[in-house]
Amino acid sequence: MNRRAALASLIGLGFVLVSFRSPKASAPQMHLVKDPNCGCCTDHAAYLQAHGFAVTIEESTDLDQIRRQRGIPDHLAGCHSIFVEGYVIEGHVPAAAIRKLLAERPAIKGIALPGMPPGSPGMSGTREGPLLVLVIDDGIMPRTFWSD
Repeated sequence: MNRRAALASLIGLGFVLVSFRSPKASAPQMHLVKDPNCGCCTDHAAYLQAHGFAVTIEESTDLDQIRRQRGIPDHLAGCHSIFVEGYVIEGHVPAAAIRKLLAERPAIKGIALPGMPPGSPGMSGTREGPLLVLVIDDGIMPRTFWSD
């Protein structure tokens, strides 16, 4: 085999290897910040991982301060905060809402499922109605971003 044929073979092999990269390599990288005493946050992280997201977890006793620094109003605070691709996600937000956020890339701070709704992803209990994921932005009145 001459050098030109060998070089062409190596380039072809490179294209094949790139096309077979791991799906995890393209998974959105999320950073979840939670209170050390909260187990449901870890359950939400496991749910997100099962839905194709890569999640790292940081425990913090200063989550309120982190939220204030990011401009997240108290009435939209969730159980934990997730940071992904320039957005903040508050609480037990379903994977479908997160995928919509990352696909559409709206000019907002993020999205929130305030509080700890029973039956939401990672939360025990029976759901009491639809999950309303709200927009986090500088507006006073919350508006719905996603609902199931």
